[in-house]
Order: sequence, then structure tokens, then C-alpha cells
Amino acid sequence: MAGSGDLPESMAGIVEDFQSLSERDRLQLLLDFSRELPPLPPELVAHREAMEPVPECQSPVFLLVEVDPASRVRLWFDAPAEAPTTRGFAGILREGLDGLSAPEVLALPDDVPERLGIGSAVSPLRLRGMAGMLGRIKRQVRTKQAVATDR
Repeated sequence: MAGSGDLPESMAGIVEDFQSLSERDRLQLLLDFSRELPPLPPELVAHREAMEPVPECQSPVFLLVEVDPASRVRLWFDAPAEAPTTRGFAGILREGLDGLSAPEVLALPDDVPERLGIGSAVSPLRLRGMAGMLGRIKRQVRTKQAVATDR
């Protein structure tokens, strides 16, 4: 399993936490991230159509990425409470990526979901869901960064 030396500090800490635990405890940590996913701000609750669906996920998940003028990335997720694995993945990505610079997010290796070491405890389909979220985040960052530099 790859280490965390090529990850931003916030994501490296999360990967290291997962890697230091037993498989059972990794699942508990995933549930903790699920519970810690913040609710959508009221302006997004009223405008969910502004959020992108993530069809790679088995549960209905929506995300929104914003890149501010300083190139800082902000992330919001909408995932149902009855989908704790999916919410946990969203929570990991939010905690690990929110507030990073656009180049830091774009440089994140695509194998981060596998580095968590929970592949034997969750289905490959679920891990693909997290990879789908990460891919969509990077695509939105590239698009919004391009728009910001065109202004």
C-alpha cells in the first residue's frame, strides 16, 4: 500500500489514521466521517440543482465545488444519512480537500480511496463511488479554475 508522503498534509493525516487501524476499526472511523459530514448551507438546500450528481455512487450523492479568487477549493456534499459508507467517503474528501489550493487538489493521486485500506471491508463498487467523487471534484476544479483565469 502506498504511503502518504505525496499527499497534502490534511489528506495524509487521514490516510495515516486509516492505515494505523485494524480493518474493523477502519470501518468505525469511516462511520465517524459519515457522522461528521456537515449539512448543506441553506443557500444550497434551496438550490440543489446547482449540485452535480455522482452516478458512480450506489446512493444518491451530489457535490458542489467552488474555487475562490485565491484558488482555494471549497466542497459541499449531499448524501443520505441511510448511506453511511458513501457519506463517510464524502466526509473524508471534504475534510481532506476542503480549503486546499486548486493545484493541491489536482495533484492528489487517484489511488487515495485504495490507500485507506478498507477494500476488503467494502465492496469494490463502493470504492469506485469514492473514486468517482474524487474524479468529479478534480474535473470541477479544472473547469472553475479555467473560468477564473479567463476573467
